[in-house]
Amino acid sequence: MPPEKARPIRVPRFDKPPVIDGKLDDEVWKQAAVFKDFYQVNPGDNIAASRPTEAFIGYDSKFLYLAFHCYDEPDKVRGTVAKRDQVFDEDNVRVFLDTFNDQRRAYVLGWNPLGIQQDGIMTEGSGTDFSVDIVMESKGMITGDGWTVEVAIPFKSLRYEAGKGKLWGFHLVRNIDRFNDEMDSWVPISRDISSNLAQEAHLTGLEGISTERTLEIIPSLTLSETGKRVNALSVAQLAANPTMLDPGRMLNEPIKADMGVTAKYGITPTITLDLAVNPDFAQVEADQTVVTANQRFPIFFEEKRPFFLEGIDIFQTRLQAVHTRAIVDPDIAVKISGKRGRNTFGILMASDNAPGNFVGDERKDPVNFRFLDKNAYIAIVRLKRDVGKQSSIGFLATSYNFIEKHNQLAGVDGRFQINKQTTFTFQILGTTSRRCFRNAAANLYAPLITAPCFNNGTTRAFYRTGNGLGYDFSYNMDGRHYYYGANGQGRTRDYRAEVGFTRRANTNHESAYFGYNSEQKPKAKLINWHFNSS
Repeated sequence: MPPEKARPIRVPRFDKPPVIDGKLDDEVWKQAAVFKDFYQVNPGDNIAASRPTEAFIGYDSKFLYLAFHCYDEPDKVRGTVAKRDQVFDEDNVRVFLDTFNDQRRAYVLGWNPLGIQQDGIMTEGSGTDFSVDIVMESKGMITGDGWTVEVAIPFKSLRYEAGKGKLWGFHLVRNIDRFNDEMDSWVPISRDISSNLAQEAHLTGLEGISTERTLEIIPSLTLSETGKRVNALSVAQLAANPTMLDPGRMLNEPIKADMGVTAKYGITPTITLDLAVNPDFAQVEADQTVVTANQRFPIFFEEKRPFFLEGIDIFQTRLQAVHTRAIVDPDIAVKISGKRGRNTFGILMASDNAPGNFVGDERKDPVNFRFLDKNAYIAIVRLKRDVGKQSSIGFLATSYNFIEKHNQLAGVDGRFQINKQTTFTFQILGTTSRRCFRNAAANLYAPLITAPCFNNGTTRAFYRTGNGLGYDFSYNMDGRHYYYGANGQGRTRDYRAEVGFTRRANTNHESAYFGYNSEQKPKAKLINWHFNSS
């Protein structure tokens, strides 16, 4: 990396905020730190970019300000009014913000030429999760010499460390779609190093940021009225005049009020407390339509509820032992998550009324009487400790308890950066489950059934206890030319993760691969070859 880019870049403090309108005509941008001379890192290998790019960064007590000037031929710029996060197939710019400077996790914020936003959280070794939504303001426009975009990111939308001497890691990236999705970066990215965050540049000078404790309260009130059509005339009246038609009338039940509240409190810039009491998620984006007919296995749906999205990356692991969609309709839920020093943590507890929320004829079924309006109680504990420069070790435990279903899970996981090109990750989980089966004869594991859990004279049910094991490992070496590795994942017959997502149990899969990438030359005969065995 050139010395001028290896040194931390001091971010100037703006006297007044720029107007976020997509036009770089505010005088305040002349005070900003300027970033030029981008490298083409793909498909080229740190060569000159096809088109010049300029970026600008500044801040004040409440916002981080960014702007990009992407020079190009305006009639060839690709940008549409796309959905949020759907800007990959267009020209776009992105910033990676490693706000803890730990080279393990970074915010990924991007924009297309019209300012359409993309936001996610990248975890080194696990990819990027775009389900999160960061509050920010952006505006872009196509100009006579290319396109520009302006952005204001509230500091209270981020988790960060700031103050005298604190550094933020960052990458500035531009994609030019028509040039085979050319990627240009302000800093060179070596293909001899597998980690992108290990090659980030650094920002400094982010001092005097307002550390006001953010309090966000969202109350909700839903009024509903139900009724049914009943006869308006008596039986005697209809019998006296057989030709008369009963016009009927509506018999309404009393109006019901359903109140709830969701709250978020920023204890510190790195730790957040969330609380939900009878939350209303009606405004949340609906799931995409999926054909469920003839599906042999569960279908995965992303989490979209804001309460659960806060700090969701903390709970994510390779075996998907935590999937908060398993908490369907919480009466009350509380969560605290964040990072302090080298320790990352998350604790979530919830009372879910969905398992006992029967409706209609289900409420009249004697088999369901002891479950009516009963709640499931759920707890999740996640701890992770950073080790060395880019390694970590973690612990995860979950508990799910309902009248007829009890499940506990615990395990460890880790990621180790062996050298600049080689990483090893693993996760081992143990589970114990106790469930009630109402038809013992249909249970394939009848010999393991223990004492009866239900007997009303006509229907009998039995408890069954099972212990399971899940594992995942991955060894990967990514060099400039050669790459190879081995991966494996499996779950035993009795593995259950009631708070997570499991497509199939009693499965094992291992694979190994080896490949070669040549230098990307215009007349190269062999670009890539790959061998895989599983």
